[in-house]
Amino acid sequence: MCRVVDLQQAVLAKNDATAHLLRTHLDARGTTVVNLLSSPGSGKTALLEGELLLARERSVPVAALTADLATENDATRLARSGVPVKQVLTDGLCHLEAAMLAGHLDGWLPDGTRLLFVENVGNLVCPASYDLGETLRVVLASVTEGEDKPLKYPTAFGLAHLVVVTKTDIAEAVEFDESAFRANVERVNPGVEVVLTSVRRGQGVGVLLDRALAAAGGGPLHTPVMARRPDTGHTHAHSHTDAEYAGHPHVHAPAADAVAAPAAPRS
Repeated sequence: MCRVVDLQQAVLAKNDATAHLLRTHLDARGTTVVNLLSSPGSGKTALLEGELLLARERSVPVAALTADLATENDATRLARSGVPVKQVLTDGLCHLEAAMLAGHLDGWLPDGTRLLFVENVGNLVCPASYDLGETLRVVLASVTEGEDKPLKYPTAFGLAHLVVVTKTDIAEAVEFDESAFRANVERVNPGVEVVLTSVRRGQGVGVLLDRALAAAGGGPLHTPVMARRPDTGHTHAHSHTDAEYAGHPHVHAPAADAVAAPAAPRS
């Protein structure tokens, strides 16, 4: 088990280094990355489509990259917003990695892009451990998923800068307990903002865009307790523990084109 843990630590450390380089490069270009994580069927794509439409109406230069194991359905849907969209097929990999993201941005990301929304693979386990060079990490959960979701996936919710609840138009029908959900979020990520949304009713649509623009403008970000380095008090994108590695036994070897740190996206 120790050798597995050591390998996982090495893979994640390499990813973090690549993410740091990517973040630095994109910052220099004036592009802020928003990483969206959720389970399948949370309504993430529907909300993102609404945010992209609103960004276009406001003349905010945005782009979106969406990742799935198969099909280009989400990219086709998001492209209806009229903003640049790219589909990434992971060929079975359950998450994006910083090197993969950098490779797909190279030569594609339009100059002047203010915000890049990354719709990660629908999964709250693997993606939680991988920094993508994002400034804002958002975790979404629908009212149908249960109030204990934050306790079941403490790393995903514990490292979020913002938590979004979706499909609130059916909250009463599924007997969603908002107070219990908020209390569970608070247990794993004290002080993080929780936003309620319903795409059908238009509730909360635009809040994600507003928070992303605030982050892009250098506004204050919530600092998750899990992201603090205990030795320095400084913040870090992730906080990996041996317990988390032990609970994530499968090791994802970097793709062949991602073994070496990728070239930064062209300006």
